[in-house]
Amino acid sequence: MSSYGPQVEVAIARVRADVARLHSELVRNNLVVWTGGNVSGRVPGADLFVIKPSGVEYPDLAPENMILCDLDGTVIPGTPGSERSPSSDTAAHAYVYRNMPEVGGVVHTHSTYATAWAARGEAIPCVITAMADEFGGEIPIGPFAIIGDDSIGRGIVQTLTGHRSRAVLMQNHGPFTIGKDARDAVKAAVMVEDVARTVHLARQAGEVIPIPQDAIDSLFDRYQNVYGQAPQGVIQ
Repeated sequence: MSSYGPQVEVAIARVRADVARLHSELVRNNLVVWTGGNVSGRVPGADLFVIKPSGVEYPDLAPENMILCDLDGTVIPGTPGSERSPSSDTAAHAYVYRNMPEVGGVVHTHSTYATAWAARGEAIPCVITAMADEFGGEIPIGPFAIIGDDSIGRGIVQTLTGHRSRAVLMQNHGPFTIGKDARDAVKAAVMVEDVARTVHLARQAGEVIPIPQDAIDSLFDRYQNVYGQAPQGVIQ
């Protein structure tokens, strides 16, 4: 049975609980149907991540049946959930974690509007301030890739490296999002569906108006660095 130091064991337990809980946010925000979609989270201080099991219905997900993997996507034997098969996207998540060390969470959904853009192979243009705030520009299209190996992961990394967006629309497949942790990646998944719907509806009524790049830069900087509450003890 695998055993880690007490700090890592505490971190694993925390990520298990977070990842299990965050799957309910995908359901609550209408981002998934049946057993589709997945959330994973990197374990701080270890070359490990936690991901959901394959084909298990959302109401049955719990911390003890989340699956612990190394950064090659190999299930850690003797750990809770290790008797199950991990998500079919595990190799893709693992590739992202190996190649983007700043990423602490990855999410995949088949949310309706974002997937419709992916089906057209079309990036979502930055035409509303919420997109500039959250994604710093357009939401790009990634290449078509087959499920099951790390091809999708390679496409995610290729597309998002050097890009401010935390979301990519994998062509003919759907959105993948990244974040500093699993919660941050889930937030990006919620937001990408929201802007995908809004921009789609706007285009039905006529031409959309692009936001100038300097305004996008200003909006992104404000939202990322000023918006929200300052940490306790910091006066702004």
